[in-house]
Order: sequence, then C-alpha cells, then structure tokens
Amino acid sequence: MSEPVNKRPIGVFDSGLGGLTVLKAVMARLPHEDTIYFGDSGRAPYGSKSADTVTKFSLQNARFLLEQQVKMIIIACNTASSRAFDAVSQSAGLPVIEVIGPGARAAAQATRNRRIGVIGTRGTVDSQVYPAAIRRCLDGPADIYQQACPLFVSLAEEGWWDRPVTYDIARIYLEPLLERGIDTLVLGCTHYPLLSGVIAAAAGPDVRLVNAGAPIAGIVAQTLERTGLINDSRLPGKHVYFTSDSVEQFKTLGSAFLDEPVEQAYRIDIERY
Repeated sequence: MSEPVNKRPIGVFDSGLGGLTVLKAVMARLPHEDTIYFGDSGRAPYGSKSADTVTKFSLQNARFLLEQQVKMIIIACNTASSRAFDAVSQSAGLPVIEVIGPGARAAAQATRNRRIGVIGTRGTVDSQVYPAAIRRCLDGPADIYQQACPLFVSLAEEGWWDRPVTYDIARIYLEPLLERGIDTLVLGCTHYPLLSGVIAAAAGPDVRLVNAGAPIAGIVAQTLERTGLINDSRLPGKHVYFTSDSVEQFKTLGSAFLDEPVEQAYRIDIERY
C-alpha cells in the first residue's frame, strides 16, 4: 500500500550548504514535515555558470528528488531560481517554490527610504530578477543597486563564517552600496545568511538585512495547506541529506549551522540524473 501523498517529504535543493538557511526556517515553521535535502557542493558555485548549465544542473537535481517521492520541491538557490524555475516547474508535476519573490516582498516592506541594495552571485545579478521583482512589490519609484559577491559562496562552503578576512571582503563588496545610502540589503543568495554576522557588521546598524528564509517557509506552509499536502502527523519530522561532495564536510558544517546533528547524510553521483 503506497504512502499517502501528504506524508511524503518536502524536497529541497541548492548548489551546496546555502539552502540549509531555507531548510532551517522550514523545519522551524513545519516541525512535523519530513524533508530530503540535496546540496550540489561538488559542482558549486552555480553563480559563475551559464544559464544553460544552471538549468541542466537544476533539472538533474529535481529528477533526483522526484525519484525520492517528494511532494514539493523548494529551489533553495537564488541563481537556480532565477535561471531554472520555469523549467523545473514545467517538468516536476508538483508544487515548486522559488526563493526570489519572498525576498523581494520582504525588502519592499523593510525599506524606509526606497534605496535598496541587493547582493548575490554573478548569475543572479546579471539576470536582473531582483530589481524587477522588488519594483513589482512597490508603488512608485525606488533606487535598487546590485553588487555581485562571488567569493561569499566559497567562504560559506569552507565554514569561514566569521573570519577577519571574511569581514574585510564584505566591507569591500558593500562599500559601493553603502555610498549610495541604502537602508535595506537583500541577501540574494541562500549562502549569504551563513555570513550574516560579518555582513551586518560591515553594513552597519542603519542597514536592515533581508533574509528570505522565514518568508519562504511561510509560502511553503501556505502552499501545503492550499493543496491539501500538509503532514497531519504529530511526530517530529525526519531529515535526510545528500551531497555531491564530501559527506564529512557536509555533516560538520551542516550540524554547526542547524544546531542539531546531521546524521543521515549520503553522497550521490548527481550526473546519473
């Protein structure tokens, strides 16, 4: 007898560890949901790759999750959301959640002077998806400034979340945005909340950081309720992790960030998909 669809896990994929910032928010909002997470650290970063390559990788990631019988897919990567959301949505046959819209709405609500900064990978910045999404959420004009921060993903994947060198790099990246007088800064890559301490220190107390984790979790909850896919179990959710790179590295850094042991973690050959 097959498992009821609402009892199936939520699938989450990212280019590496960054999507754990989304998963953590989902786990807090929906503690009874099972999840399956895939971090493609072996092919990271996505932000420097072409749109065609990101789409190819994203479809492979989605096919892996579909093989695990998930009921929903969260694209917990801004680059993949900006490049491959339509392709994944059209092929998946189940609800697919992207991470850009919730972050854009949160930025529009947070800003006071309508001068908003966006930091992200080269791919996300070049796509111009955030300025378009933020403007759709605002009435009237706004000044939106973007800055690609390609080193941040590598620093996050290495676990250099609060090193002095990370602060120095953040200060250099943010200087052009701060000179523009921004009062809100969108962390336009799910890896960046791992570095939020040094980013906040470099930005200063007058700049609000926007981490879309909680808003994304809210969208996930609403979608599950609307589609009748919410898990009505009272048992704690089970969480399984997969990576295309080092399992030990994933366990060590993932456990440190999630504040709970990452026990069920496995390496897969994602190219098979």
